Amino acid sequence: MTVHLPTLKQLQYLVALRHHGHFRKAAEASFVTQSTLSAGLRELENLLGVVLVERTRRVVRFTPLGQKIADKAVRLLREAEELTDMARAQGQPLHGELRMGVIPTIAPFLLPAMLPRLREQWPSLKLFLREEPSQSACDALHRGHLDCVLLALPYGCGDVDHAALFEDPLLVAFPRGEAPRSSHVDPRSIDEDRLLLLEDGHCLKDHALSACNRPELRAEAAMMGTSLHTLVQMVDNGLGLTFVPAMAIEAGILEGTNVDARPLKSGKGFRQIALVWRRSSPRELEFQLLARTLRQIASDVIPSLAA
Repeated sequence: MTVHLPTLKQLQYLVALRHHGHFRKAAEASFVTQSTLSAGLRELENLLGVVLVERTRRVVRFTPLGQKIADKAVRLLREAEELTDMARAQGQPLHGELRMGVIPTIAPFLLPAMLPRLREQWPSLKLFLREEPSQSACDALHRGHLDCVLLALPYGCGDVDHAALFEDPLLVAFPRGEAPRSSHVDPRSIDEDRLLLLEDGHCLKDHALSACNRPELRAEAAMMGTSLHTLVQMVDNGLGLTFVPAMAIEAGILEGTNVDARPLKSGKGFRQIALVWRRSSPRELEFQLLARTLRQIASDVIPSLAA
């Protein structure tokens, strides 16, 4: 008896529709027409003999079975992609496409110095970068949309392996004249009524609060910011104080401002910058090689961080 199996293309259409929740957007993301995507999904439903998606003029709603099959399709597509990765890993290392996620509190400060050196050392590597918060990057990694992520640890990213690159100390930024005379800031001295933090979703906030060991700071923060640059401008205008990682200061985030920074006096006053990848990935040796390259570049371009 001939058994007809779903095609990878049909599963890709299903996953794209679940991700975007809209036929036109899913078709655009799949680089096909809307009618092609719709026909492919109809063929999949006819092949399986079930309804996967309820279609109305205003909404696309997956059936409970459709949700389960879409979840399974994500895993199957990821494993199919890993077949290609496995073959590639047997050839030339760091050759061809690699999709790397980078969180916003790393990307603008580290990548400008790293990318030229990375291109110089691995000219055959075609690196695609995507900047997004930690949780979104980890989700994309497990869906197979990313191959690896430049992340700040500790962070719960699921079933992953990682290679540490360097420690990134945390400092407290004050309006000029408000910084303590001591060389370090005692976390107990931080005024919660003047504290400015990043919005939820940025792991830097969690790292800083953990370093301070003062849980009440999360609830008492005076204001939230969308980026480190925004927070620094707020401090520069005398609105409060905030936490800034050393790599951002090394990259010049305080230049042209009236902001002073002091290191935190804490045994946990740093975050660990690391390269993270799925534990099941057949490209582990490539990622280890990439991590060694990034570690060496960091020690050259930002020697104080590497130390």
